[in-house]
Amino acid sequence: MVHGYKGVKFQNWARTYGCCPEMYYQPTSVEEVREVLALARQQNKRVKVVGGGHSPSDIACTDGFMIHMGKMNRVLQVDTEKKQVTVEAGILLSDLHPQLGKHGLALSNLGAVSDVTAGGVIGSGTHNTGIKHGILPTLVVALTLLTADGTILECSESSNAEVFQAARVHLGCLGVVLTITLQCVPQFHLQEISFPSTLDEVLDNLDSHLKKSEYFRFLWFPHSENVSVIYQDHTNKPPSSSANWFWDYAIGFYLLEFLLWISSFLPGLVGWINRFFFWLLFTRKRESSNLSHEIFTYECRFKQHVQDWAIPREKTKEALLELKAVLETHPKMVAHFPVEVRFTRGDDILLSPCFQRDSCYMNIIMYRPYGKDIPRLDYWLAYETIMKKVGGRPHWAKAHNCTRKDFEKMYPAFSKFCAIREKLDPTGMFLNAYLEKVFY
Repeated sequence: MVHGYKGVKFQNWARTYGCCPEMYYQPTSVEEVREVLALARQQNKRVKVVGGGHSPSDIACTDGFMIHMGKMNRVLQVDTEKKQVTVEAGILLSDLHPQLGKHGLALSNLGAVSDVTAGGVIGSGTHNTGIKHGILPTLVVALTLLTADGTILECSESSNAEVFQAARVHLGCLGVVLTITLQCVPQFHLQEISFPSTLDEVLDNLDSHLKKSEYFRFLWFPHSENVSVIYQDHTNKPPSSSANWFWDYAIGFYLLEFLLWISSFLPGLVGWINRFFFWLLFTRKRESSNLSHEIFTYECRFKQHVQDWAIPREKTKEALLELKAVLETHPKMVAHFPVEVRFTRGDDILLSPCFQRDSCYMNIIMYRPYGKDIPRLDYWLAYETIMKKVGGRPHWAKAHNCTRKDFEKMYPAFSKFCAIREKLDPTGMFLNAYLEKVFY
């Protein structure tokens, strides 16, 4: 018998959203998940599966039954010949890396955070950067899905192919993902080089930067011309680090948090803070090298609000220069650093923000110093307006104001996904407030 808990409060990592599910379950087996779904059918309850709770939106919230997959976290099979690994959907990527390492394997790409589950990564369309690389769900070669009526579907390119193309970015609304098979590569080391530049230089030479480095991204510091360019590439160099507690923590976190808090009373300081911190921390060239997952992932120290939209890659320059112009013509509008710009290869996953086009992700951020919210709505709105104008699609895990009408315009395959969802979950067992805005 699966045991449920009452009175559990769920909060996402950034503490921007929370909920109080009626019952909270931590199943340890497929049978126990089935039991929860059977109870939900009997009592006409809604169900939400949650992974690491890292999504900065309310996509994982529910007042019905919540299933936390943390105890279904085993590596089930490693096929060293095909370089594929099959895992339970509740495994944290941070726990998977060392297990893959034992077999001399690694994932070819990772997002910034590894305290996320395999099922969550494909639920929300997690991405990193690199024009040769798709979003993380493109690494999925097979998955098993438990649907609302208790059926298990084995999905891959060759079996239930239509469901597979939908389920690789599933938003938690098609059923419970039980297992995932990921395509890996031989274990590798990366060297990261970061150096200062200007916005005009990077935008004018974007193609050459993209060709020069396999995992290229850049950080723009709003209210200035400053850019930090980051190259990450395969290396045989021994591990080395330019990390330094004083600069990274005392200055880059504690002092920054204090100054941002002061700027909540004196908004005019933000432009100065952005320029000052670029000068302090980003004007010299830095190098480090390590195992790939150590370089890909970095610590998000701040609680924060973020938006992250994918736009057609050729619109990168236009969109960024327009955002810069809006900030210049509205001196009261403040934008924290950085605006992080990453690039991703197109794919054919129905609700992937990169569906059928190579994309640029433009991530904006507002920190919450000491948990204090700083007014961001005018910046948020200006950004969303530009993103919509250039044909952007929002990252599913992050906050956005889009509704079904918007998604029908953005996604050529939206109605196809809806038909699959309605067939797999006719009663809407896996919906919540976030998903109702998407589908109704």
